[in-house]
Parts: sequence; C-alpha cells; structure tokens
Amino acid sequence: MSIEIRHGLRQNWQQFSLLVLVNAFVGAMIGLERAVMPGFAETVFQKQGQVVLLSFIGAFGIAKAFANLAMASLSKKYSRKMLLLVGWILAIPVPFLLIYAESWSIVVVANILLGLNQGLAWSSTVIMKVDLVGEKNRGLAMGINEFAGYVSVGLAAYLASWLATEYGYQTAPFIPGIIFSFLGLLITLIWIRDTGHHVKKESVESRIPLLENVFIDTSYRHKTIGTVTINGLVNNMNDGVIWGLLPVLLINKGFSLTETGMLAGLYPAVWGLAQLFTGKLGDTHCKKQLISTGMLMQAAGILILVVAPITVLVALSMILLGLGTALVYPNFLSMIANHSHPTQRAASLSIFRFWRDSGYVFGALVAGFTAAVAGIPTTLILVAIITAAAGLMSHFRMCCTNKTIWKETPCLEIY
Repeated sequence: MSIEIRHGLRQNWQQFSLLVLVNAFVGAMIGLERAVMPGFAETVFQKQGQVVLLSFIGAFGIAKAFANLAMASLSKKYSRKMLLLVGWILAIPVPFLLIYAESWSIVVVANILLGLNQGLAWSSTVIMKVDLVGEKNRGLAMGINEFAGYVSVGLAAYLASWLATEYGYQTAPFIPGIIFSFLGLLITLIWIRDTGHHVKKESVESRIPLLENVFIDTSYRHKTIGTVTINGLVNNMNDGVIWGLLPVLLINKGFSLTETGMLAGLYPAVWGLAQLFTGKLGDTHCKKQLISTGMLMQAAGILILVVAPITVLVALSMILLGLGTALVYPNFLSMIANHSHPTQRAASLSIFRFWRDSGYVFGALVAGFTAAVAGIPTTLILVAIITAAAGLMSHFRMCCTNKTIWKETPCLEIY
C-alpha cells in the first residue's frame, strides 16, 4: 500500500511535531553545558574561565561547523533519518564522559562529540522540516524550529544551574543529558520517517535551476543564497562578540552582576520568542527586506549599547538585537530553501550552516584581538559597521520571490 506524499505543515503536522520535539532535545543537550561549564571547570578541574572559553570554542564550535559542512556531502549518500540517528548516537556518550571525567581532556572530547551531535542532528531536523512543509509555510516552519531549539537551550540551562546549586557540579547537572539523548535516539528510530519521497516529488515539479558549484555558489557567488550566507556569518560573528564582551562592558559601566545577568538574558529571550512571528512574516513579505531590516536593527542595537549609560537604554539595545536576530534567523533558512533545487537543498543548507556557525569563531577572534588592542567600545562600533554593511548588501544584492507590500524584484539573474 503506497503512502500519498503531500507537502504542507498541516498535512504533515504529526511528523513535523515529532521533529520539533527532537530538535528541542538537541537544544537541551547544549543548554546543559552552557550554564554550568565555567563552574564545573573551576570547581572540579581548577580551570579558569578563559581556558574554558577557548576549549569550548575550539572543541565544540569547530566540530559543529565541520559537522554541518559534512552534511553537504553525506546527504547525497545517506538518508536524512540515518544522519539524524548518527547524530544521536554520537550524543549518547557525552553525559557519561562529563559525569565520569577524570581530566579536562575528557571534557574536550565530550565537547567534540557534542559539536558533531549538534551539527548533524540540528541540520537534519531543519532539512527534514523544509522537505515536509513545501514553500508556502517554510518561514513559519523555521520559526517554530528555531524557537523550540533555543527555548529548550534556555530551559535546560536553568535546569542544570538549579541541579548544580542543589547537588554540586560533579554529576547532577549532566544526568538529564542521558535522558535527552536516549529519548532523541528512540523517537528518531521508532517514529521519525525519512523525507526522501517528499524530495523526489518536489524535484519533479521544481523549476529552480541547479547550481553550477554548490559550495562556491552557496558561499558567496549566488546573488541571493551567497548573500544570505555572508549575512549569516556576520550575524553569528556579532552574536559571538556580544556573548564574550557584554558582561565585561556592563560591569565596567557599573552594573551589578544581577543586572548584567538579567540584561544579557533579555537578548536571547526576545530572539527565541519573536521567531514564532518573524518566521511566519517571511511567508507573506519580502524576505530580503526582513533580513536587511533585521541586520540594521542589530547594528543600531550594538551602537546604542556602546553609549548606553542607564538600564533602560541597555534594555532597548538588547531588545533591538533580539528582534533583529529573530527577523533574520528563520528567514535565512527559508530563503536558501526557496532558492535551492530540492536535490541540492540539503547541501546548500549545510554549507550555509557551516559558514554561519563559523561566525562564532570569527566573533571570538574579533572580540579577543580587537578589544585587547583598541578597547571594547571600538570593537563594538567596528562590529556594528560590518553588520550594517551586510544588511545593506542584502537589500541591494538579494531578490524577492513572494508578493509583498514592498516592491518585488524578479529573480532572473542568480550570478
């Protein structure tokens, strides 16, 4: 008995919901570490914060970026479900390694495995959702996906912090990771269905031209896809800079630790929640305008942060950063999906995610080198200028494919 293959969020809501749940577990795995790793390192291994930051970026960030890149070639040979399963298999040892680690090198190995898990599993769920929903609701689908992933990061971080406070850093904070990884693996193995048939059906109907060279075109050459990739790298670069420098900047301005924590948390909270609405906005409005507007809002938020002397203005800068990031994040993914041939979509999305996540490494380098040479305010001004330039590039180089209240530019030239 053959199964009817249909595209659409409503038509595939059961599989889509399971993929959202699986992605929430993916986000929760990293959430456990982000909250307690500095305290875990200092308490258990007597490692200072700077060593932890460098180790985390080196082990986790690079591993995740290259796992995303590997998806570009692996997706041609293996099914989406198989790669998602591999991602979860790599996650299984992570909490056990952290619980029983006798040296910091074991923690680094765990972070490498976690990075591979994040790259393979998160990329797989994104690609499978895009396969299921079709073009009409891709923005909404990506908004829901990113919302679920990043909210679960926050909730897991809170859970790990509470467990560390109540029971110490040694074991308790990582026990939920055992549950998350096994549930993710079992749900994928038993209930998740591969989306290969959806890709084959869409390939027959698609009129999107094939890219000449998927890596080069996705990285920069394609007017729309390449510009999205450049903006994605810049977005995560400024996020990495803010992540590293915001606490220091606010403390230097005289804010208390409590105020600093609350203000730093406002940015990702707005970012996560707003994606439920900004993703859907991309289904009805010109995505390039949403992306350019979002990047310019981020630049404005960073500049306000530089001069903000009072809590209200810092909060305003955090809200602008959150809203700006929410405007671009789900629409990056849906824009690439809409401009990629179905048979090349997985590769393009994976290459985009490689460059986007590499932005954190660039951000760490910019934050460390420029701040040491020229100071934090100058560093933030430089990052704001780069962010604004990327936003203007998206306005002048990209095109629209959907009817909108803004003037539509036909996508006739792709190079």
